[in-house]
Amino acid sequence: MRLALGPRGLRARIVLAFAVGALLVSAVLVSTTFLLARSYLLDQRETALTRQAFADANVLASRLSTAGAEVGDELVDLVPSGGADVVVNSDGSWYASRLDVGARDVPSALQELVADGSAGTARITIAGGPHLVVGVPITASGVQFYEVAPLVELQAALRTLTAVLGAGALVATAAGALFGGWASRRVVQPLEQVAGAATRIAAGELDIRLPPTEDPDLVAIVASFNSMVDALASRIERDARFVGDVSHELRSPLTSLVTSVEVLGGRREELSGRGQQALTLIEGELGRFRRMLDDLLELARVDGAPAVEDADLVSLAALVREVVLRRGLPGDLLRTGSEEETTVRGTKTRLERAVTNLLDNADRHAGGPTGIQVERRDDSVVLLVDDAGPGVAQAERERVFERFVRGPRAARRSLPGAGLGLAIVEETAAGHGGAAWVSDSPAGGARFTLSLPAVDR
Repeated sequence: MRLALGPRGLRARIVLAFAVGALLVSAVLVSTTFLLARSYLLDQRETALTRQAFADANVLASRLSTAGAEVGDELVDLVPSGGADVVVNSDGSWYASRLDVGARDVPSALQELVADGSAGTARITIAGGPHLVVGVPITASGVQFYEVAPLVELQAALRTLTAVLGAGALVATAAGALFGGWASRRVVQPLEQVAGAATRIAAGELDIRLPPTEDPDLVAIVASFNSMVDALASRIERDARFVGDVSHELRSPLTSLVTSVEVLGGRREELSGRGQQALTLIEGELGRFRRMLDDLLELARVDGAPAVEDADLVSLAALVREVVLRRGLPGDLLRTGSEEETTVRGTKTRLERAVTNLLDNADRHAGGPTGIQVERRDDSVVLLVDDAGPGVAQAERERVFERFVRGPRAARRSLPGAGLGLAIVEETAAGHGGAAWVSDSPAGGARFTLSLPAVDR
C-alpha cells in the first residue's frame, strides 16, 4: 500500500518534503501561538472578573452593614456588570440573583476555600457554556459571596483565533508545496538536460554536449559527461575508421584472389573432379567474402555519415520499382502509392542499398518475398516486405538488426551470409530520421518495415 500510494518520482518527493516541512513548522507555530494567546486572554479575563467580583462583594458588604438589611433583598438590587450572576451563602442559606444559578454551580473545593476566609476562583462548564466562579468571603457579615461570570465571548474569540491560525497553517503548507515544486524543477532540470542529451547521443547525435554552467555543484558533472561523450565519439570514430581501413586493405588481396580464381575457372576442365569441387567451394567463399567486405565498407560510410538533412528528394515508390525490375521479380508483388505521396529526403544510393538488403534478406533466409508495398502513413513513407519464411520470434526481433547476427530459425534453411544486411538497413533508416523493425506478416512469415519521414512536394 505504501508503494502504491507514495510518491514515486524525485520531483514528487521534493514537493512532499517541502509541504510536510511547512506543515510541521506551521503546526508548531500555530500550537505555540494558540497556547500563549489562550493563556494570556484567560489571565486577563480572570483578573478583570476577579476585580469586578471584589467590587461587587464590597457593595454587598456595605449594604449588609446597614441595620435591618436582608441578604435576599440586597441581592435583588445588586446588578453585576458583564452579565454575571451572584450566589450568596449566608449561615447555610443560599441566595442567587437568578433561578438558573445556585449552590450546585459552586464547586465544593471553592466553597471550602471561601469558608476558611480565603478568596479563590474556579472554572466550570454549565448549560450556557464555560464560566468563571470567583469566591470572596465577607467576614463582617458572615457571608460567602460567589460571582459566576460567563466566558462565552472568550471562547468565541479563541475559536476565531483557532480558525485564523489553522487557515494560516494551510496557506503556509500550500506555499511550501509551491516552493517545493519550484525547487524540484530547479533540482531536476540538470537531470532532464542530461537525460535529453543522452537520448540524442543514443540516437546517433554524437556532437551533442551539455552547455557550460557556473553552478559549482554541477561543473564536475557537466565536465565528466562531456568528456565521456568525447571519448565515446572518438572510440566510435576510431572503430569505424578501423573497419573502413581494414576493408580497403583487404580489397587488393581479394581482387588478386578473385582474378586468380577466375583464371582457374577458365581452365576448369583441366582439373580433376576433386579439384573442380574445391574450385567451386573457393568461388562461393570468395563471393561471400566480397559481399561481406562491401557490407563492411557500407557500414563504415553509414557510421561516419552525418544525419541526412539537405539531401535530394527521392520517390521511394519509384526507387523500389527500379530495384524490383532489376532483380527480375514479378510485377504483381509490388504495390505502391503515387510518387508524390511517397517522396522522402535522402541519399538515393544508400536508400537503394537498404531496399536491396531487405529483398536479399527475404531471398536468402525466408524463401523470397511474397509481397512488397510502399505507402504513405500520416507523416511517414513506409516500405513493407513480406516473406515466406518461418517468421522472427518476439525475443529476436531487435537482435536481428544487430551486426553479424542471423536468426536461428532462418539459419537452418538459409544461404550463407555475414549478418550485416539488416544492420545496414537500420543504420540507413536512423541516418534518414526513420526506423526499421520486423513483425508478423498477415499471410504468414515475417514483415520487415522501413519507415522514413515523408516530404510533401
